[in-house]
Amino acid sequence: MEQRTRVRRTAPAVAVAAAALLALTSCTSLGGVGGVMGEPGASGVRDPYFPRLGNGGYDVQHYTLTLDYAPRPGTVDRARGADRTRRADQGGPAGRLTGTAKITARATQDLSAFNLDLHGLDVSSATVGGAEAAVSRAGNELTLRPDSELSEGETFTAVVRYSGNPATLVDADESEEGWLTTVDGAVALGQPSGSMAWFPGNNHPSDKASYDITVTVPKGLKAVSNGELKSERTRNGRTTFAWHSGEPMASYLATVAIGAYETKTSRTPSGVPVHTAVDPTVAKSSAKVLATVPAVMEWATKAFGPYPFSSTGAIVERGNDSEYALETQTKPVFPGAPDQGLLVHELAHQWFGNSVTPKTWRDMWLNEGFATYAEWLWAEDFEHIPADASFRRAFALPGNWAFPPASPPTAGDISDEPVYGRGAMVIHKIREAVGDDAFFDIVRGWTATHRHGNASTDDFTAYVEQKSGRDLEGLWETWLYGKNKPRS
Repeated sequence: MEQRTRVRRTAPAVAVAAAALLALTSCTSLGGVGGVMGEPGASGVRDPYFPRLGNGGYDVQHYTLTLDYAPRPGTVDRARGADRTRRADQGGPAGRLTGTAKITARATQDLSAFNLDLHGLDVSSATVGGAEAAVSRAGNELTLRPDSELSEGETFTAVVRYSGNPATLVDADESEEGWLTTVDGAVALGQPSGSMAWFPGNNHPSDKASYDITVTVPKGLKAVSNGELKSERTRNGRTTFAWHSGEPMASYLATVAIGAYETKTSRTPSGVPVHTAVDPTVAKSSAKVLATVPAVMEWATKAFGPYPFSSTGAIVERGNDSEYALETQTKPVFPGAPDQGLLVHELAHQWFGNSVTPKTWRDMWLNEGFATYAEWLWAEDFEHIPADASFRRAFALPGNWAFPPASPPTAGDISDEPVYGRGAMVIHKIREAVGDDAFFDIVRGWTATHRHGNASTDDFTAYVEQKSGRDLEGLWETWLYGKNKPRS
């Protein structure tokens, strides 16, 4: 995710706190009905910064999301060239989203009920295992009570039908996530909690799943999502786009982008498909940097190990459609034409954050520290700027010393400067300590060992020490956890 021009935001604190209290009351009242011996799944996974995000008692294997979006009146006309310069959301609510979420999951305990995270949208019906399930709502918690108990280890399917005007979530720092309405459509961004604005799910990075996302929009618009396009068909004035993501993906990395995009498909030298979707107003300014995607991917594969996904690419919106770039899986979203460093940063996230995903939001520095260090490595290899020089610049910035990167004080700090700049300094200090050959062996080994999984800071420090054969306790104490700025 981009950090250069803004400080990232947190989930809406008041709404989450209220939902947590109500959800806990609702969920804990459902057990022991009709002879059911199981217990309700937890209404949160106790993340250190977002304790009520995610849910317990099950592990999602796959999401099949079938969406139909009717934009606000006039959207298609605007997409054809009328007023494409103003801020889209100055004229009222988002268009109407109608969705069916089919969730295939495995019970990790005997379950009498379980929760899904969903913000705002109206649920018309739900089934579990084909039978109607009782539904209750409490804030952002949707609780389903199956007709019969789910046994530990059982694989089950839940189907939720819902509709409404998907919300843009405005956070404490007035930044936005969730469903962002644009002049010619919409774009969905989900870090850390916004995915619940457009589909029900287990909304925490620790529960990754594969996805099929099918989106129907008015003819003349395109719908772009993660992975590969499997089909496109137009009937009765509406076009349906079906996208498939076969590799595991955290919910915050899922996206849908709807608009009058210029789309292109190419391949990297090693054969990985490259899909780009660009708003026509920024197509010319984006062309040069997007043409480097294949080269960046080849370079990154050599530095970080085999590419973990079956395609790559980018979605480029107009500059005022969102406030930040986000590493949505296989297709990072950019607010306007990215510069070279930002493109490298978001593509590096496909290894660091998307494939190797943090266990909790406290481990965010592993995403951003590595992605920032990727920028330093690119500058070293192609711009004649040694990583030492990038380190010295970061070292001199006061903002990087506000707190240790592995211990942000609050949820509002998880995307502040130390997570990026000081996180990258930690990576550089490891490189200095072990030498280049060992360092790149460690990096490639780390991405291979935790490919498509989750990993914590403790996992990382233990791995580095094991592979290097060095006791690096002093490095961790000074650079990763130290509260004071060292002399050098």
